[in-house]
Amino acid sequence: TRALKNDARPLAKSRFVMPADGELSQRGSIAEGAMIQAKGRYYTAMALLGGDSEAAEAFHHGSFATIYLSPRDYHRIHMPTTGTLRRTCYVPGDLFAVNKSTAQTVDQLFARNERLVCYFDTADGPLAVVLVGAIIVAGIETVWGGVEAPSPNDIRETIWSGDDAPTFAAGDEIGRFFLGSTVIVLASTTLDWAEQAGAAVRVKAKLAV
Repeated sequence: TRALKNDARPLAKSRFVMPADGELSQRGSIAEGAMIQAKGRYYTAMALLGGDSEAAEAFHHGSFATIYLSPRDYHRIHMPTTGTLRRTCYVPGDLFAVNKSTAQTVDQLFARNERLVCYFDTADGPLAVVLVGAIIVAGIETVWGGVEAPSPNDIRETIWSGDDAPTFAAGDEIGRFFLGSTVIVLASTTLDWAEQAGAAVRVKAKLAV
């Protein structure tokens, strides 16, 4: 979780940049609200977003990218594009290990694990950045709220409005994990991807052009 030197990850000139170091395990279109988890396994935006059908509707025909952070990776999360924070939603859940093996074997993995959904307004429309917990992740932390306290039963929502809503530029740090896990980006528009699924990626590099 230690910070990188300022010049360690230069910011690409791109529509969207990578939010984290790791592996771009999946990316593609959201087809009728569904996304691919691994070969032959799918889950829905609505399930990922804690059953919020209204929020999921914004991404019904959008795009998604899943970035897996292994324990050896840099663990801070950065904005994929400039946006203003409007709402967060903590969704309690399981703490399955998150890796290539579990993605291939555990149904609805990302929609079952504990997660924090961060909603932003951007020039490209609504954006959600989802921080997914895992079995030995000691916590999810954001720059605006600190460590998210675990809650085994209740969904917890925070809303920002007016001048209280913080705006982050592309590449700004927004949070961190305390061990490897997964970040999922949901965009409401069709994106032209800069990398293939399976690529090793670095934060602030090109995600979509």
